[in-house]
Amino acid sequence: MKNLPSLTTALALLFGAATASAQTPVQLAGNPLARFPFFEQVRAFNHNAPVRLFLDVNKFPGLVGQTVDIYVVADRTAAEWALDPSLVEARAGSDSVTVQPAGNTYPIVEAFELPSSAGTTGLGVGYDVVVDVNRNGVLDAGDLIDGLEPDEAGFYLVHDTTLSGPLAVSFSSYAVSQTTAGFANQRTAYPAAIAGLGKLPLIIISHGNGHSYLWYDYLLTHLASYGYIVMSHQNNTVPGIESCSLTTLQHTDAILREQATIAGGVLNGRIDETRIVWIGHSRGGEGVARAYDRITDLPPSYAPTHFVASSIRLISSIAPTDFLGPASSNPKDANYHLLYGAADGDVSGVPNNDIADSFNVYERAAGYRTSHYLHGVGHNEFNCCGFNDATGPALIGRPAAQTITKGYYLPLIKHFVEGNLPAKDYLWRQYEQFRPIGALDPCGATDATTCATVVLEYKDGPAAGNFVIDDYQTEPSLNVSSSGGAVTFNVVNVSEALLNDTDGSFTWSVLDPMNGMTRARVNDTTRGVVFDATANFNPSMQFEVIPGQRDFTAMSYLSFRAAQQTRHPLTTARLGDAFWFVSLRDGSGRNSTPIRIDAYGGGIEEPYQRTGSGIGAGWQNEFETIRIRLTDFTARSLFPVDLTDIVAVTFSWQDNRNSFFERIALDDLEVVRSE
Repeated sequence: MKNLPSLTTALALLFGAATASAQTPVQLAGNPLARFPFFEQVRAFNHNAPVRLFLDVNKFPGLVGQTVDIYVVADRTAAEWALDPSLVEARAGSDSVTVQPAGNTYPIVEAFELPSSAGTTGLGVGYDVVVDVNRNGVLDAGDLIDGLEPDEAGFYLVHDTTLSGPLAVSFSSYAVSQTTAGFANQRTAYPAAIAGLGKLPLIIISHGNGHSYLWYDYLLTHLASYGYIVMSHQNNTVPGIESCSLTTLQHTDAILREQATIAGGVLNGRIDETRIVWIGHSRGGEGVARAYDRITDLPPSYAPTHFVASSIRLISSIAPTDFLGPASSNPKDANYHLLYGAADGDVSGVPNNDIADSFNVYERAAGYRTSHYLHGVGHNEFNCCGFNDATGPALIGRPAAQTITKGYYLPLIKHFVEGNLPAKDYLWRQYEQFRPIGALDPCGATDATTCATVVLEYKDGPAAGNFVIDDYQTEPSLNVSSSGGAVTFNVVNVSEALLNDTDGSFTWSVLDPMNGMTRARVNDTTRGVVFDATANFNPSMQFEVIPGQRDFTAMSYLSFRAAQQTRHPLTTARLGDAFWFVSLRDGSGRNSTPIRIDAYGGGIEEPYQRTGSGIGAGWQNEFETIRIRLTDFTARSLFPVDLTDIVAVTFSWQDNRNSFFERIALDDLEVVRSE
């Protein structure tokens, strides 16, 4: 009993939680889960899926036995609620429920019941959820609300991002001046009714070697139909990455400089030169990273005349090469995105050729960064007409790959260019649980004849103010985290090093503990840890949270990224998602109920089962981001851990029924703020 608080303390905790509810946002909307915490609060819901509400009576015990009314209302800001607290139901009518001692998960929105953003250029219609405790039809003291934040709804309904937007699209092909000789052509898509739309963001696409600027109409059309100006240009790829980057820079300046004459002047005054996105493919994908590097070097090797470095809101590389290495092909502090196919037969991710390792460029990005890694997709599925070089099992083909590409590019750009909040869910929530509606079902989830596996990574930039517990960058000792806390473990064969395969083969060898790591050249800096979780007693790894950082109440998620190590005996013995438990411990010694990481839809994906580059099957190691909402560690608990005083985070590979044997790579353990 020594870990339980006194009765006085317990009553204070319960009473405080209940009475504070009218003044603080309460997370209510979400999805039921098959295992603890049995419910997840999320921001975005596809409009063809239901929305549920969970009321945790351990946090609001005074409601047990009461009948309350549940309202779903159009989103209002906190200021708008203060001006008008009346509850105007967005559905056919509110729900009345009697709160039970347990359970209390209720349907609040059914599939297709309420409008999403379909038919508009937006992404997501916001709604707030109110539990009207006194049943007076007004938001007042004692009521619970999900959505009281100043600029965020309780939840958002989003439409199918793979479908075209509402705007008709026009095209224009033409040549510009002051570019490298022979590389002056551009093709631009824009909304046909652009004259009435104000200034629009500009998206520029730079093709790869042997490709054509005419091969990306599927992206031009899709993005222009949502209110963007999208230009694809001839790219001088043969000489190399310096010429690629120069062409991108010249064409960016050219469309801004010559907008008064392009397409008869229809773009004149309509391009927002402060909101630019660069998308590059292959050599062009490295070229856009190099272009940003060039304009931010001191002194810059290219000085743009019609835009500045801060105009570049997002850089996206599709299967980029890495010819130039860390000193030159470096996105630096830019928002950066990587789109990559695991079956790429060109920029293939092999361990004996740094040029073919796209993740090298991704790892150098020091700002906000995200990646989408598609199993069964080759190098040229991302354009219309390149030859089929896809190599590996379960190929999904060009139409399916491009549907997924369209479905993710729209929210990606919406988030980084417009600050759209529900769009962020597409950058980190696992494909098994949330994905564009029109994309293939996840593999293993249905009996469909075709399926897709998409592995997502996401990491906030330094500006987010997250607390990094351990990223393996600054402390080489296995027993000390990069933040200075103690690390204790009884997992085995632990190695902390550069994320670089050193023997040039995917064949497993004990002499190369970083086998399969194609994330760094020898002069890069990204590091991580690998280890075996085996059948020894309760395999675990615990990270101390240093004093001064133990109050998690201003934070939203515990986040980390992990991978299964390719062709390792523990990986090949059980092909499938890896999973383990995560728990928190507070200063009084209370431990949270452990959360199994696959509770939210999926664990850590096994490597794509491609052969070659050595003995066996399994391609480059695939890091995947896991984020667990901190309040999930306090769910359904009469005496929850104290989030103001968290002293340790523990990973464990055993419960009272099972042991999980895995070879795991781990990195970027941090506590994350919301927007």
